[in-house]
Amino acid sequence: MKKIFFLICLAVGLSRASGQTAMDSIFILPDTIKVFSLENLYASLLEFHPIVKQTKLLNEVAKQEIRMARGAFDPKVQAQLNVKEFDKKDYYNKVNTSLTIPTWFPLDPKIGFEKNTGLFIDPENIVGGSADNSQLMTGVSLPLGRGLFTDDRRAALKQAKLFTQMAAAEQIKLINKILLDAAKDYWQWYFSYYNYRLLNKNTLIAEEIFRRVKLDATYGEASTIDTVQAKIILQQRLVERQESLLEFLNTGIRISNYLWDSAGYPVQLSSAVAPVLVQDDGQLLSVQTLEDLTLQAKQNHPELVKLRVKLNQLDIDKKLAQEYLKPRLDLNYNFINQPFRPSGEFQSFRFLNDYKFGLDFSMPILIRKERAKLAQTKLKIQSTQYEQTQAEREIINQVNAIFNQIVNTSKILVHQTLVVENYDKILKAELFNLANGESDLFKINVQQEKLIQSQSKLLKLKAEYEKMKATIYWAAGVRNLNFIEGN
Repeated sequence: MKKIFFLICLAVGLSRASGQTAMDSIFILPDTIKVFSLENLYASLLEFHPIVKQTKLLNEVAKQEIRMARGAFDPKVQAQLNVKEFDKKDYYNKVNTSLTIPTWFPLDPKIGFEKNTGLFIDPENIVGGSADNSQLMTGVSLPLGRGLFTDDRRAALKQAKLFTQMAAAEQIKLINKILLDAAKDYWQWYFSYYNYRLLNKNTLIAEEIFRRVKLDATYGEASTIDTVQAKIILQQRLVERQESLLEFLNTGIRISNYLWDSAGYPVQLSSAVAPVLVQDDGQLLSVQTLEDLTLQAKQNHPELVKLRVKLNQLDIDKKLAQEYLKPRLDLNYNFINQPFRPSGEFQSFRFLNDYKFGLDFSMPILIRKERAKLAQTKLKIQSTQYEQTQAEREIINQVNAIFNQIVNTSKILVHQTLVVENYDKILKAELFNLANGESDLFKINVQQEKLIQSQSKLLKLKAEYEKMKATIYWAAGVRNLNFIEGN
């Protein structure tokens, strides 16, 4: 009777811990355990992680680049004072002030005031009709050759504005990388957590089997070798459980690397939380999704965006280099004491009277430096275009390769699930044979071992499959790996 009772208990215990029923049971968490989804990890990481906060500084850096470039258009106040006194003589006292207002179109207005006194002033500084030789000037400067269509200051501002796009792309790239690392560690934690639960359950079964076999051996209803066999299996299960426990603890520590609180302090992953898998792959496995991801990669992948921005920056450099091939021809025209005199009196404009006019011309004879600069820029553009073509090809091929992996792994998951179910059937058949005296504990252990290995492999495949899902969004350059903040 004890022998029959043992067989029944053995059959019931193993059947509950085998097959799909056992796989389902390890996913049923106690009420004291809270689930911690990948979305929860993403949300926490994007809000509190120091590296993510650091990447957001790139936007501020870009703003300051624009601000610095706009500094070239700031109004400029200048003042000069030159005084000479020698041998109790006032040689001269010169005051020259001006306000220049740069504009986008290179027509820069200028207002100036000049006052010259002393015994030895240059004749050109003497203003007729003015006792103190003071004069008020208003005028403009205009480049008619080099600098008419673009110049260093306008090119610098355009470059700075493009840098904001570069910074945004770099931010997406860095955040996506840390999200991908977090996803891979999360799904490794998922595998380790449920693999430990699976092996722990089988260890408890092995302990129960060993206890019953040892008890039956005491009453002479089981052989000594059966006891040894049960002891070996228990020891093997204990080793496997201990190894899985170490992996489970270490993966939890790696997850803690991504957890921070609002005050900037690190947070340790609680033992009262567990990973969870929410499978929804119908849309992901469609050909349309692949086409959408491919299009997304071509348009918005950070590396391709950065290369496009680089080409735009080089195009600005090229236009500036072409501008330097032109001769320099700068025109200056200033009204003197118009429409106001230094004393404050108003008078009408007289365009051909009371003015200062200047014309500056210069041009290198061979312009070798300028031509070399233009040639270098064109070579950089060509090189960047080659780089862009190769990068786009590699990115698209990578997206396609990962998609193929996802589709293939999805099919393998279906087959592996069937493998687990079939090993369960074989184990139950051996249990039936054991009850009829046609099997032994050794055969039962062999079939149970194969079942456990197939279950563990199924868990690992599920984890690898989820890693690939995160990887394909990273490969396509999808912002935040398709995670929508605020969800």
